[in-house]
Amino acid sequence: QLQLVESGGGLVHPGESLRLSCATSPYPMEYYAIGWFRQAPGKEREAVSCISGSGAYTKYSDSVQGRFTISRDNANKTVWLQMDSLKPDDTATYYCASYWTYRSECLMTGYDSWGQGTQVTVSS
Repeated sequence: QLQLVESGGGLVHPGESLRLSCATSPYPMEYYAIGWFRQAPGKEREAVSCISGSGAYTKYSDSVQGRFTISRDNANKTVWLQMDSLKPDDTATYYCASYWTYRSECLMTGYDSWGQGTQVTVSS
């Protein structure tokens, strides 16, 4: 299983941007799908986006489609979530997670390794 560490969270105003990072170790990550999830206080965890091992396939939830972009650099073992046009409803703790797969797609379920999370607060 990968170890994952998120960073990049913070406090921003509505309409601003943030880029979250997910650093992985210790294995090569080409065969790991990576997902971003978020959980707001009192709400269930929500899948936000995922990216396949090669980076060729990505998927987004309806709530972030067109505003968030997921990408990865396998050589540097890092995945990013670029978040633009942030809204107060995006406020949550964001987690990255992984699962091993040989498939060329990613799923929004089935993750077995999780980071500790990074807080994103969008407020005026």
